[in-house]
Amino acid sequence: MDVQTLLLPIADDMRGLDAVIRERLASEVALINEIGGYIVSAGGKRLRPALVLLVARALEAPDTGVARLLAAVVEFIHTATLLHDDVVDHSDLRRGRKTANAVWGNAGAVLSGDFLYSRSFQMMVAAGEMEVMRVMADTTNAIAEGEVLQLMNAGDPDVDEARYLRVIELKTAVLFRAAAELGAISAGVGPEQYRRLGDYGYALGIAYQLIDDVIDYTAAPEISGKAVGNDLAEGKPTLPLIYAMRAGSSDDAALIRVALRDRRVGQLQNILEIVERTGAIPYTRALAEAHAGQARLALNGLAASPYRDSLFQLTEFAIRRVS
Repeated sequence: MDVQTLLLPIADDMRGLDAVIRERLASEVALINEIGGYIVSAGGKRLRPALVLLVARALEAPDTGVARLLAAVVEFIHTATLLHDDVVDHSDLRRGRKTANAVWGNAGAVLSGDFLYSRSFQMMVAAGEMEVMRVMADTTNAIAEGEVLQLMNAGDPDVDEARYLRVIELKTAVLFRAAAELGAISAGVGPEQYRRLGDYGYALGIAYQLIDDVIDYTAAPEISGKAVGNDLAEGKPTLPLIYAMRAGSSDDAALIRVALRDRRVGQLQNILEIVERTGAIPYTRALAEAHAGQARLALNGLAASPYRDSLFQLTEFAIRRVS
């Protein structure tokens, strides 16, 4: 199932979300409007804000517009992290088009990301719910820690699976968890229920990022929107490489270690062969499937509805996708 079909139950909400995004992106500063429009037109799956809306609908949240506002908050936070990531990683391509920093320079991209962060907190205040502020304050702090941890890990071939998983927890899973929690909070449920749905979002986020790191070594650039081995070029020790070093020969490990440390892609074909031969891709996929299973378990007790069905289907989409 493609993501558009999966999100059909909230199609009207997603259109409403687009309207909120465009309205809240507006600024008196022309460059912010220009970069903001560029980002919006880039599209993307918008799974994180969709998660807010699916959970809110599954819990029969009142249609006051709060869920759409909070979904836009999540999208702004996510977009801000992407803007900053691309600067840190010196990336010039995302989703098949030039990154904002490649078009407007690092300063414009970073400052526009700062605008999105600050605007998102203005929107949280407008939502009028202190628990929303707590969730997102904790989440944005965790994301920042994840960014720094990933920077520290870059080019370090001694990063192990535990350190890798900590990075994807902080950089990806916490925002998925927050999205699910905000949807539940907008429905007015108690802490126990919204934290259980937060567990769903967290496990889904881990599974999603694991597959993202698989795609870096398996998908064609025209499908993934970035070059094969992009993570290697950035010195990122993701699980396919960590496992390949662990399961391969000493020569295999030495080749990968040098490539990671020096951020070289000249040996990419040899590394892809090692990744394939050692079973690193099936290992990473199996771990993603385990987390997807945990996400499904967290939905137990949620009343049957098309929205719950989409939440279940999201766990399959996360591990079966190819881009």
